[in-house]
Amino acid sequence: MSIDKNYFNKFIRATEKAAIGAFPFIGKGDKNAADKGSVDMMRNELNTIDMNGEVVIGEGEMDEAPMLYIGEKVGTKNGPELDIALDPLEGTNFVAKNLPNAFSMLAVCEKGNLFSAPDTYMEKISIGPNLPKDLLDLDNSVEKNIKLLSEAKKKNIDKITACVLKRPRHEEIIKKLENLNVNIKFISDGDVSGAISVADPNTNVDIYLGIGGGPEGVLAAAALSCMGGQIQTRLVLDNEQLTRAKKLGIKDEKKKYNIDEMIKGDVIFCASAITSGDIVDGIKDLGEKYEVSTFALHKDYKIFKKIKNFHPKK
Repeated sequence: MSIDKNYFNKFIRATEKAAIGAFPFIGKGDKNAADKGSVDMMRNELNTIDMNGEVVIGEGEMDEAPMLYIGEKVGTKNGPELDIALDPLEGTNFVAKNLPNAFSMLAVCEKGNLFSAPDTYMEKISIGPNLPKDLLDLDNSVEKNIKLLSEAKKKNIDKITACVLKRPRHEEIIKKLENLNVNIKFISDGDVSGAISVADPNTNVDIYLGIGGGPEGVLAAAALSCMGGQIQTRLVLDNEQLTRAKKLGIKDEKKKYNIDEMIKGDVIFCASAITSGDIVDGIKDLGEKYEVSTFALHKDYKIFKKIKNFHPKK
């Protein structure tokens, strides 16, 4: 079943309102206030939508997040049952420090079609569209994956660009990429936009790899599912997280998840930019109104577009 296309603009509005909620805090150094601003606005907007919505990936578990926690019901309770993964503010530090690539984002599937990843680390490897299915594998060496990608894209290894989150845990990966003479695009945060940059024709990123957040991995998978890209993931769990994961129904902690195991059926994905980035422009304050740019996808209706909308100031 497809999600009714009338919902498309309603969810875009939810991420746009969340982006506006964070906007006053750009460059103010207060990431918590920015996060609260976006969470409050997104929650209010989601609760106006005619649906039986449930947050399956949110701001945390019920006892640690006051709003938009995992398991929270949203919507008017009239309408279809929908599962929602959301990150009202991806890049809290980017807003606090006025850096690029801060987004408000969400993904929506029919109930039961979205992987409920616990809020843990996750290994990820993503590539763009029009490549052989299951081309790369997390159990391959970095060298093997780059070689396979180079052959499939008919592109010399020194022309391949890899996007990597700049973290000490990635030193080994970075060393191997440098030895291969691969171009590296470092990001300091913004795991979702990094992972989906492989499928955006306006970037020159060929592969994203490394360890980032589990919830962000599912959001990236939702976008890549619409864009024809690929992602493979595996949870990284310590003992305490393993107990939580088992409560969520995860039986095999070493399992590798491909895109069709994380996202089933139709999906809507929206990412509204707060600060300008690689995908769309940030919010513009036009005096009496805001201009908000959103990257929006609807899989079954083959919608893949960048939209600008205007919101009057209250």
